[in-house]
Amino acid sequence: MEQHERNLKFMEIAMKHVPEARKLLEGKGIEVTMDELQPLLSLLLHVMNEAYELGLNEQE
Repeated sequence: MEQHERNLKFMEIAMKHVPEARKLLEGKGIEVTMDELQPLLSLLLHVMNEAYELGLNEQE
């Protein structure tokens, strides 16, 4: 799987959990829009890619 496809899959996974994240934040009195969440989603993609690479390296 190439990186672009992997990023799309990671974003799909992340988006499944956005409602839960928003609920947790709203429970703390923090309301966020999707635009405000975008930098966090980008950071999460970087983390997921690093974890993927780590898994590949450990497999070798």
